[in-house]
Order: sequence, then C-alpha cells, then structure tokens
Amino acid sequence: MSSIPNEVAVIKTTHGEMVIAFWPEVAPQTVENFKKLVRQGFYDGTAFHRIIKGFMIQGGDPLTKDPAAESRWGTGGPGYRMKAEFNDRPHVRGVISMARSQEPDSAGSQFFICLADARFLDRQYTAFGALASGDEVLEKLGDTPTLPGGGAERSKPATRVAVESIRLVASAP
Repeated sequence: MSSIPNEVAVIKTTHGEMVIAFWPEVAPQTVENFKKLVRQGFYDGTAFHRIIKGFMIQGGDPLTKDPAAESRWGTGGPGYRMKAEFNDRPHVRGVISMARSQEPDSAGSQFFICLADARFLDRQYTAFGALASGDEVLEKLGDTPTLPGGGAERSKPATRVAVESIRLVASAP
C-alpha cells in the first residue's frame, strides 16, 4: 500500500491531540510499519505506560489495553521485530522514535516521543518523525504524575494516559 504524500498521524489522547509528521526519507520501513499498525487500529485504546519527566513518554504496547496485564506493560508488540533504521535526525523535543530492547533490531510497535533533547539516543534508536502540532498536549502528558518508588515503577503514570485513537490524514502541502 503506497503512502499518501504529506500524510500525518493524529494521536488523540485523554489530554488532547498531537499531530506527527513522518520522515520516510530516513526511516521508510519504520514509517510504513507505523502507518500499517495505525490503519489496523492497533494503537487504539492503548496507553502511554511510561513517562519520564524531562526525557520522554512511551506508548504503543498492545498489552496496555488490558488492565489485568499491567505487570507485563512495556513487553508487548505486534508479534514481529523490525530492522533498525538508525539515521542522522537528532532526538530533540517532539521527535518520535521506536522503543526497543537492548537488541538494536527489536522494535515492533512501541514508540516514544521526546520531551527534551536526548541526543545521546542519536543513531541508536530509529527516529521517524516529529511533532507538527500539539506541543501543549505533549507538555501535559509529560507532566503526568508518576507512581512513587524506585526503579521502573517511577515511570508508571499514577493515572491512565490513554491513546484513544491514532488516525492518518492528509496534511496541507
């Protein structure tokens, strides 16, 4: 399925909408994979399960649709892994990039959006787009209180931060 030129993703969250513009010129397979999952409704009803203030918000785990699976949030995916498309685009505020395990070619559906410059991630994670609008929503999401405690628990939002839907729409040229 070919892409519509200037197609963007509208991420509707509990705090409002963000619009993501894609970078197919540096991460073509990653952009197509994300769009394919969006078309399937894969992300609808998921949540941002990890928020690290001043760093990033992470979502895209299908297990977050099920509160009973909360102990496994952060481990789900589409059932396959993708080859990384590391590139020269900097990880700065508003950039969307693929989350992965220690293995470089392990991304599938989980993604993160940078809340601030995170240049130490450059060329190690696949950056594939950036916020075109909705910075105030990103700010609200990044300010969501997280659970107290140590380790990974500190990044778990205290209240559900839902991704109600993600839709692809044609943007103005």
